[in-house]
Amino acid sequence: MNSKLFLGSLFLLGGCCAFDCCKDQQLSTIEGNWGIALPFEEYSAGHMILSRDCKGEPSALVLTRWSSPVKAKEVKFEGNRFSFKVMDSKWYYAGQVIGDTISGHMTRFDPKTGLFTDKSKPFSGWRNPEIVGGVDMKEAKFGEPIDLLAGGLDSWYAKESNRYFGWTFKDGVLSNRIKREKGVLNANLITKREDFMDFKLSYDVRVLPKCNSGVYLRGRYEIQTIDSYGKKLDCHNMAAYYGRVTPSVSAEKPAGEWQHVEVTLFRRHLTVVLNGKTIHDTIPVVGITGGAIDAREFVPGPMYIQGDHSDADYKNMILTPILNGCGKCCKK
Repeated sequence: MNSKLFLGSLFLLGGCCAFDCCKDQQLSTIEGNWGIALPFEEYSAGHMILSRDCKGEPSALVLTRWSSPVKAKEVKFEGNRFSFKVMDSKWYYAGQVIGDTISGHMTRFDPKTGLFTDKSKPFSGWRNPEIVGGVDMKEAKFGEPIDLLAGGLDSWYAKESNRYFGWTFKDGVLSNRIKREKGVLNANLITKREDFMDFKLSYDVRVLPKCNSGVYLRGRYEIQTIDSYGKKLDCHNMAAYYGRVTPSVSAEKPAGEWQHVEVTLFRRHLTVVLNGKTIHDTIPVVGITGGAIDAREFVPGPMYIQGDHSDADYKNMILTPILNGCGKCCKK
């Protein structure tokens, strides 16, 4: 896929609010898909897609820490420099592109006055390579299945050691029951193994009423777990590539019922089957999702389950590695 078509597909799939774009739009050094290291001790993963629309106006789709991707305001490109404001998180970004790297600073601002309210913090970034199209999921060659729950909680640990640990394992079911007290933070769960790259992951999940959890592939891409039965299609619904792509069909079951999810991550493309229906069919994985462990998309990683929002139950969690997965097509 050439650069122009690649960026077009990125903006169509990069978030719920897609950009308008032209296939013949000329690219600059600024435009592209960027991984970002934010200046925070926890949750420092960020991401941005910089482009110009059909009228030549600069645009930015930005992910900051926990959020979904949002379209930035007051976007400016000047030579190799850029700036924009992210209104929901109240951060002003300014930086410059040098080759395939970004250096810049971010500053809090008051959305009412536009004035800065704190000192600037530095951030850095790197250009992610293009996504190679034409992936055929049938070409995946699978290894031996791994039962992620075979050892119960012995194969997992709390992502945040200073939080309340509400996870239990009994009769093959991994359960999370959060403590609903003011000031109490609940722990997420992460695998001790961190060598997962491309794979097929299947699991059963019982979504409790008003549930909000999620399974992070390689620790970086959330497959949503939520009580969205009966709701209109949205990129935050059950088993969606969270905040990035809206499922093609609704396939949820009511809260309280076990649901089956099957996810295949292969050469930077994603297929998701929920309760026997394909809701994402070989879609490009255009970037991390909020809450990712980091923005390094081209190295192996763990699996982690979101446990800081609400209760949820998981079982039959089987990961089957893909032996011919992400190679030259997607390495940085």
